[in-house]
Amino acid sequence: MRDHRRFRMADGAELVGRQGESFEMRVSIPSDDNGFFGRQCPECSLVFRMDVHQYEALPDNLVLWCVYCGHPAEHSEFMTEQQRDRLMRAAGDFAMQMVSQELDKMFGGLVRSSRGGSISFSYRSQPIYPRPLPGIDEEQLVRVRTCAGCQNDYAVFGEHRYCPVCGQLPAASVAFDALQADTARLDALEALPTDAKALLREQGVFTRNWVDTVENVVGVVEALASSLFRAAVPNADSLLNGKGAIFQRLDHMAELIVAAGFPDLRTTLGSQTWQRLLETWAARHVFTHNDGIVDEKYLIKVPHSSAQIGQRLVLTETMCRSALDDAKALCETLVDVLR
Repeated sequence: MRDHRRFRMADGAELVGRQGESFEMRVSIPSDDNGFFGRQCPECSLVFRMDVHQYEALPDNLVLWCVYCGHPAEHSEFMTEQQRDRLMRAAGDFAMQMVSQELDKMFGGLVRSSRGGSISFSYRSQPIYPRPLPGIDEEQLVRVRTCAGCQNDYAVFGEHRYCPVCGQLPAASVAFDALQADTARLDALEALPTDAKALLREQGVFTRNWVDTVENVVGVVEALASSLFRAAVPNADSLLNGKGAIFQRLDHMAELIVAAGFPDLRTTLGSQTWQRLLETWAARHVFTHNDGIVDEKYLIKVPHSSAQIGQRLVLTETMCRSALDDAKALCETLVDVLR
C-alpha cells in the first residue's frame, strides 16, 4: 500500500492523510496584508473578501451568501479563479507522482532487447519535483464592512445587500451604506487632478453625478421607509392599499406614519430640515419626470426659488451634500420612530 509520506509537495501544499485509495490534501490560501482572502460568487462571478481568522472559526457546513446577488451555496463553491488555479497545480503535480510510482512498480528496472527484428523496450524512472504553487494577487480592500448581526468583517467592491454569513442585511444598513457610497462618489470626483476634473466637467459628468445623487437619495429613503413601515405596522398592507408610491411623497408619508400611531417626522426633524428635504424631492421630481425643466409644481414646493417655469434647474455639489446630510437625518429619524 502506498505511503502518502513518499510524495513530494510544494510549499503551501500538504498531504494530511489517506483512507483507502483516497488522499486528503490541504492547500494553503494566502491572505492579504490585512488578513483577508477572496471569495467569488458561483452565480454572478463577482468577488468579495472575508477576514481569514473569522472565516476559519465558522462552522464547516457553512452556507455562504453572495454579498451582491444573494446567491447561497456551500462555502467551497466560492473559490476564486486564482485559488482554483493554485489548488489544481498542487493536485496535478500529486497526480503525476502517483502515475510515476505506478509505472515504477510495473516496469521499474526493466530493460529488454532481442534479435531478429523484434522491438526492444526499456524504462527508466525519473524523479518528479512539484512546481511552486502560483501566488494570489487579487483586488485589495476597498470598503470593509462589519455586519451588525454576526459581527463578521467583509470587504466589497460595489453595491451590496447581503452579509456573506447571515444573508439579507437590515434595511437601515443598506440605506446608510448607500448614502455613504454617494458621498464617497462626490469625494472621489472632487479629488481628481485639475485637468481631469476640467475634462469631466466639460462632458457633463459632474452635473450627471449631482442629478444621480438627488435621485438616489429619494430612492434610499423610499426603500427604507417602506421596509420599516411594513415591519412596524401589522395592517400595513391595508393602510397602503390604493396609495401608490406614497413613500416618494414626503408629506403624505409623514401623515401616513402619524395615522398609524407614530410621531410626526416633520416635528422631530424640524421645519428647516423638512423644507430642505421637500426642495430636494421637488428637484428629483423635475429631473426624473421633466428632464430638469422647472414647472409649477416645483415652484409651489420651492416658493423662494428664482427659477422660472421653462428654465432648467441647476444643481451644485453643495446642494447634493446638503441633501445627503438631510437624508441621513431623515433615515435616522425613521429608524427611531418606526421601532
